[in-house]
Amino acid sequence: MTMMMKSKPVVLVPACNRMVGKHPFHIAGKKYIDAVRLAGCQPLVVPSAAPEEFDALLDLADGVLLTGSPSNVHPSHFDEDLHDPALPLDTARDEWTLPLIPKALERGVPFFAICRGTQETNVALGGSLHQKVHAVEGHLDHREPDDEPVEVQYAPAHSIDVQPGGVLAGLLHQSRIQVNSLHGQAVKRLAPGLRVEARAPDGVIEAFSKPDAPGFNLAVQWHPEWQAASNPVSMTLLSAFGQACAARRDKKKSR
Repeated sequence: MTMMMKSKPVVLVPACNRMVGKHPFHIAGKKYIDAVRLAGCQPLVVPSAAPEEFDALLDLADGVLLTGSPSNVHPSHFDEDLHDPALPLDTARDEWTLPLIPKALERGVPFFAICRGTQETNVALGGSLHQKVHAVEGHLDHREPDDEPVEVQYAPAHSIDVQPGGVLAGLLHQSRIQVNSLHGQAVKRLAPGLRVEARAPDGVIEAFSKPDAPGFNLAVQWHPEWQAASNPVSMTLLSAFGQACAARRDKKKSR
């Protein structure tokens, strides 16, 4: 008798909001969806949700992946005025992801945040952001070159120092790796209870985790989803996330 294949773990991917022509669209970048599949999981793109829907969504989800985006978290969420109105925002995403994040972490849902997702995680838990990290004295310009092809924009840009004793160190077994860099904002004040996992040469926090959350969680400022299949570091991170999602799926089924 053949054994039935297990269903893939379901990973909730919050969508961004974008105008396409004259019409509003909910979108999720293909590279993030591909990364979820590389993790061995089934992506579920969710356009938005009301607070009363969070529990049902998190009951369904075996993991949450917060994507990067051209948009920034509105600074009102960390008690600052908007310094540059020309910078793109996505207040509709802020409205539901910020309250969803602490709930997902509290429930132990495996959690992986990338770029904007990392910034909104820090804000959701009580931290703040540099609105223009390149304008802060002593800091590098972490933005991608606008006039270069995408392969150059996503090429390794600088090293990061992995902090000992954390999630990242335990996965990679390396003290320094090379990463790409495509962000204009960055962690300013780290939220209470978060642990620094890696820093850039200028001290910018490149990764963090929440040690007291009961499930796997990691937030990274770079883009591991870019050409992840050919990047051993990216695949290590995605595999760890996927394994945690599979373990949650199996635990739910055994109840």
